[in-house]
Amino acid sequence: MNGTFQFDWQAAFNSIPYLLKGIPYTLLISGAGLAIGFIIGIVFGLLRISPMAWLRWLAIIYIEVFRGTPVLVQVLFIFYGLPQLLGGPIDAVTAGIAAIAVNSGAYISEIVRGGVQSIERGQREAGLSLGLSRLDTFRFVIWPQAFRRMIPALGNQGIISIKDTSLFAVIGVGELVRQGQIYIATTFTALEVYLMVAMLYLAITLSLSAGLRLLERKGLVGQ
Repeated sequence: MNGTFQFDWQAAFNSIPYLLKGIPYTLLISGAGLAIGFIIGIVFGLLRISPMAWLRWLAIIYIEVFRGTPVLVQVLFIFYGLPQLLGGPIDAVTAGIAAIAVNSGAYISEIVRGGVQSIERGQREAGLSLGLSRLDTFRFVIWPQAFRRMIPALGNQGIISIKDTSLFAVIGVGELVRQGQIYIATTFTALEVYLMVAMLYLAITLSLSAGLRLLERKGLVGQ
């Protein structure tokens, strides 16, 4: 051996069709997990600003636990730990979706809280002065404005959750990284394949970022 290394572009491009098989899993897990996480985030975000102290503390405990522990530990607990309590196995994809849901839900809770609290008090007073109930004031006056302000942060959380799915190769989910590992095991082209994995993740996240910038230019998000 002369100690030199030559990058095998052919091996890199040959791996792409195989890696593309992992994209549906990546998008399924991140998309479904974020959808559930958004619902969780709305619930706990509103509890976080509840006038009832015990509800605020319930939300704080959930948020701090799931923001303060790694998503990898969470998915391992769900996949390996919960079956011992439930008495039956949990599918790897289901475990991945659940991990993204509870993890993103904690972060989205704070996004929701911040978005709602960013709306000026006068908006609430205006809704009530028009004869709207407190619930209708929230539904038709506060929430639409708050949601627009949340979109950039929600988009950033989406990007983070997409990248988090790469950790789920450890439980055998057939997403991008796992497909790369399987391919490398037979071709021994780790550098080339992982570079392609990185490029595919970059393509997904850049597409999402471009979509967010487009919304911003059209004035559909923010103030």
